Amino acid sequence: MADANSKPLRLLLGFDYGSKQIGVAVGQAITGQARELCVLKAQNGVPDWQKVEALIREWQPDAIVVGLPLNMDGTPSAMSERAEKFSRRLNGRFNLPVHTHDERLTTYAAKGERQQQGQHDGYRERPVDALAAALLLEGWLAEHSPG
Repeated sequence: MADANSKPLRLLLGFDYGSKQIGVAVGQAITGQARELCVLKAQNGVPDWQKVEALIREWQPDAIVVGLPLNMDGTPSAMSERAEKFSRRLNGRFNLPVHTHDERLTTYAAKGERQQQGQHDGYRERPVDALAAALLLEGWLAEHSPG
């Protein structure tokens, strides 16, 4: 798997963008799997950029994937433009390839996964944003895997 510059993608960070919280996950292109890392607090969609930079320094991803919140009919939602702006800022600040990925139903799936783990009402203690980031990252990896 390679990006437009033919650099092989090995490690990616995924972001589930939100106005109050941004879920973060890390994924590997070789396995196609991702795992949740953390949830960053945001104020009106703006994260603490120092924390984002610390994650990028720590993980040194080859690319970033940001969830694009589309409406169920595939049209852009009110949050889509904000997620795209966040994507452009990531690219501008860190000079990494940034891809967007349709994230419809990832939060719903993440809540279902938490319920299966027996965490029915623990959303406040353990938000699903990072798990949603892992699911959207795995979706992107599945679509872009060779073969």
